Amino acid sequence: MNGIAIVGYGYWGPKLVRNFLQSGAFARVVICEENSERLARGLRENPGALPADSFARVLADSSIDAVALATPVATHHALALAALAAGKHVLVEKPLATRSSEAGELVALAAARGRVLMVDHTYVYHPAVQRIRQLVADGTLGRLAYIDSTRINLGLFQHDVNVLWDLAVHDLAIINSLTSERPAIVQAIGASHTASPLANIGVLVLRYASGLFVHLNCSWVSPVKIRHMLIGGDKKMVVYDDLDANEPVKIYDSGFTARTDEERNRLLFEYRAGDVYSPKIPPREALANLVADFVAAIRQERPAFSDGRFGADTVKILEAAEQSVTSGGKEISLSWK
Repeated sequence: MNGIAIVGYGYWGPKLVRNFLQSGAFARVVICEENSERLARGLRENPGALPADSFARVLADSSIDAVALATPVATHHALALAALAAGKHVLVEKPLATRSSEAGELVALAAARGRVLMVDHTYVYHPAVQRIRQLVADGTLGRLAYIDSTRINLGLFQHDVNVLWDLAVHDLAIINSLTSERPAIVQAIGASHTASPLANIGVLVLRYASGLFVHLNCSWVSPVKIRHMLIGGDKKMVVYDDLDANEPVKIYDSGFTARTDEERNRLLFEYRAGDVYSPKIPPREALANLVADFVAAIRQERPAFSDGRFGADTVKILEAAEQSVTSGGKEISLSWK
């Protein structure tokens, strides 16, 4: 393939540039950055990368087949729309857009133009999450009953989105990758402890028709950093600790079985406790896996795993969560086609 332009060289842009250069999939890797100091730094840090000082130049360059947008959330829709209209394949940093209507417009345009639209939900490409997904798919965990996640830290405060859009988006992507089912009910509460009206602490609850129950806790005002997810099935349970570099996944042969006692006419539980197993997780960088899927999707003319539709589903849930927060925790019902 000819070329790819990474648009924006702030926090995430350098990681994208490095991975696309290392992949060797594109003959040219272009850094598009209007800030001259950032552009100069990008060229120093990435020998072999080429410069572009405006997005308009990227769109007009027929030798650039794809763009990767590492720009503020509020710009995603407009920039991705322009890139798709110009015939480029598009990788967008999460979330895909700030409104489900905008996300739907991007999905429709990508389909109409025959272009790959992919969202940078990096966590779904993490080897640990891929292993958990395999455990769900092959039935090792059994029927999913609950998922409980804590994603908290001190800062960084965002100026354009609340804490759920910033942090819960990761957990929602992981959950959406584990099951094709989407929530029927969304409920969220949040609070701001600064002058900003944007919530810096939030709790999100999702209820599914199958009975799956999801609870997410997110915060920018925690004194400690925690990235912890519990996944409970009726056969086995998993603990995923993203901060544990050695054993991020632990499989517990523990669980419970509910049964109805006809004599007492009440619900009883049978518990079991067994071994704990920590599988070996390959050390491959999640973003390298994501880049490989983006490249393969273009070459094979197929959707990426975290394609536009996948990203749009996440936006729809976050939009409902925001609506619930602003209405004081009201339950929001969702329908899915």
